[in-house]
Amino acid sequence: MPRWKALPDELDPQVKEFTTQLRRLVDRGGLSVAALSDRTGYSRTSWERYLGGRLLAPKGAIVALAEVTGTDPVHLTTMWELAERAWSRSEQRHDMTMEAIRISQARAALGEFGAPPATTAAPAGGKAPRRAAGAVATPGIAGPAGVSPTIPPQPTAPDANRREGTGSRGPAAPPPPAAPGGGRRRLTMFLAGVVGVAVVVAAVFFLTGNHGGGKKNQGNGASATPSTSVSSDLPAGVKCTGAGCTGKDAEAMGCSGDLVTTAKTVTVGATTLEVRYSRTCGAAWGRITGAARGDAVRVTAGTTTERGDITAVGDTIAYTPMVAVKDAAEAKACATLASGQTGCTT
Repeated sequence: MPRWKALPDELDPQVKEFTTQLRRLVDRGGLSVAALSDRTGYSRTSWERYLGGRLLAPKGAIVALAEVTGTDPVHLTTMWELAERAWSRSEQRHDMTMEAIRISQARAALGEFGAPPATTAAPAGGKAPRRAAGAVATPGIAGPAGVSPTIPPQPTAPDANRREGTGSRGPAAPPPPAAPGGGRRRLTMFLAGVVGVAVVVAAVFFLTGNHGGGKKNQGNGASATPSTSVSSDLPAGVKCTGAGCTGKDAEAMGCSGDLVTTAKTVTVGATTLEVRYSRTCGAAWGRITGAARGDAVRVTAGTTTERGDITAVGDTIAYTPMVAVKDAAEAKACATLASGQTGCTT
């Protein structure tokens, strides 16, 4: 049974060649993954990802592997640089694909909304359909179907003449005598309408929950919904993006693994200092490998700085929380060793 699984078919040829070379060096040295982890300072899980083609090994890990296997680090790092550029190109293609998917999803979502309802066409006779008697809609007035609860005023004789087109200019005819009990009936209907409006307003007020709470919310500026939400367009497992990632752990937020690249690398003494960058999360962080207790690392982007250090004996890796960046060039990492030696990326 072969020791190594076949590399993914979609892996870039240069990355595949580099990963195959790493496997040969490990086999030639007779090293298990556990032994490789102990002797290089990189975790077993990380080496499984490096040698499985799921993650490109950082330069510090490559230098450590060269030392363990007795390989010339210059030749190995040259191959790593070629693989790193190929890996970055693959990430760019992946980002473009994800962007195209998000655009397609947005277009599909917008297409779900139907066209606005068409206005009611007039009959062939050219006259608009009449409303039912007594159902005159009045905008802005509460009540069933916008009907005013009060009785609309009756037109005077001149107004009626103008509507009927008679053009009469004679004196207005006196209004017909009111039917017995008509005033009382109108008063009753008016009161019933007022009560109906009051009931509707009270129901709306109760259902919307504005029992004085609206003013409190406005005064406090608080919102009932969480202030930070994760975009549904992010890959599975990614829990933050941009400013929402600042101060948070990259691995816990799903920004590491296949979503991260090493943007900058510099050696400080025997320690490797890196700027790690995730385009998907829009964030960067600093990392030191091959370090010792008392060594510290910090990353800065604009006015934001995050720090990490090694406090336990035997630990060799430390990294900072993330800072939000639009591009990896915005982040700068610095290391301060226990010996007092310092160094920064450009």
